Amino acid sequence: MPDTSRIKHTSLASKIMPARQAAALIGDGMVIGASGFTRSGDSKAVLAALAEKAEHDHTRITLMTGASLGHGTDGALATAGAVHTRLPFQSDPVMRTIINEGKLSYIDENLSETAAHIRNGFLPPIDIAIIEAAAIEADGSIVPTTSLGNSAIFVQQAGQVIIEINQAVPVGIRGIHDVFLPEDPTGRAILPITEVWQRIGQQVIACDPSKIAAIVFTNQKDSPAETAAGNAVAEAIAGHLLHFFEQEIAAGRLTRSLRPMQAGIGKIADAVLSGLAEGDFEHLTIYSEVLQDSTFKLIESGKMDFASGSSMTLSEACYQRVFADFERYRHKILLRPQDITNAAEIIQRLGIIAINTALECDIYGNVNSSHISGSHIVNGIGGSADFAQNSYLSIFVTESVTKGCKISRIVPMVTHVDHSEHDVDVIVTEQGLADLRGLAPRQKAEAILRNCVHPDYYQELSDYFLRACRRGGHTPHLLEEAFQLHANLAATGSMKARILQSI
Repeated sequence: MPDTSRIKHTSLASKIMPARQAAALIGDGMVIGASGFTRSGDSKAVLAALAEKAEHDHTRITLMTGASLGHGTDGALATAGAVHTRLPFQSDPVMRTIINEGKLSYIDENLSETAAHIRNGFLPPIDIAIIEAAAIEADGSIVPTTSLGNSAIFVQQAGQVIIEINQAVPVGIRGIHDVFLPEDPTGRAILPITEVWQRIGQQVIACDPSKIAAIVFTNQKDSPAETAAGNAVAEAIAGHLLHFFEQEIAAGRLTRSLRPMQAGIGKIADAVLSGLAEGDFEHLTIYSEVLQDSTFKLIESGKMDFASGSSMTLSEACYQRVFADFERYRHKILLRPQDITNAAEIIQRLGIIAINTALECDIYGNVNSSHISGSHIVNGIGGSADFAQNSYLSIFVTESVTKGCKISRIVPMVTHVDHSEHDVDVIVTEQGLADLRGLAPRQKAEAILRNCVHPDYYQELSDYFLRACRRGGHTPHLLEEAFQLHANLAATGSMKARILQSI
């Protein structure tokens, strides 16, 4: 039964309705801004009902979120043909296929940019915001759940608001959010965050109650995150990186507290942060987008003082543990809008150590984090560039090979560039770590070849580099061979066929 005590603005009780009725408010061609960031705090009922509606009346919308949605929602919408344009990030395999077939327009952009693009009119006006909430305040303000993402800008800009009150989230979550909307660029004041724990905004999202068109009750947890437990490759990468941190401490460039850490979503990055719990570190902090299992493991170990992010994306076991004893954690975490978590100004000021995942790296340190063989999107760039371009240390991690060694993650030239060599300081695979700071391109190649390449591909890649150097150039390449590994993959299903020798 709906717990109407979660609605403090009593006149709004008349807005309570089933998800299908709320979805009927969404018309063809509308622009929808929905809460959700890495599968947390997302719409769990109205968007699903929209997918069912679209199968019958062919409604098509533009859908903006914070990042990816959970529970297969993106896939259901894509299958129903309900989405014409999607941005700024998704990770659903069904939607991915439809995007790559050219049947759905996908705007893959830095996560820091969407709110500004909406505010400045680069994107179309938002008709309806769909926001998951734990409660509605007496003045109509919204208490968010496990993410903030772009929710605040959606509510501010939308003509109407649909609120999903999720009874699976305790009302006591109120207070962990720091809702702040920056001013327009001209004359904008600084964002006054000099420590990760500083609060600069409000605990709730301001909302004019007259804009609230529907309230839908749900009772469903976020989609659980996958963990890296027992993943030998992830643990090996974590070991190399932790050793690197020890070397930086010994050199006087870091302390036992390191610097505020950012880690992209995924098993490898989460394993690195989890490894910090076993090392001789203290008073750690996180300033990131996603607070994962490792964040709470570090808090529980006493190693971490505070963590700031835009969402909590947890495994089922960690989710249960955290919300069963939420008071233990609530004073050590903050959730902020993604244009604050990913703001270049704050990342630079705090001196972030950024750890993100690469899809492939080339021998000069350029990174592809979004496209297979240069053409097919996987998920998107997300916020990795926001951090890579502005961090004190920009680290990219990846396995050296995949698909039973048929694919090398280290290649002569990446087929799509998300992060140029100028924004990459360190590359780590399970084979080892290449510190690229202070190196010229040829030196970077030697370090990557020596430390990061799988033995099955070392000879081919080394031979390519040596022959390219004989031809000359500041960043030597053999353009006729640069993508031969990818051509081999396309032709045979494996990169292992030897690079063609040039005359």
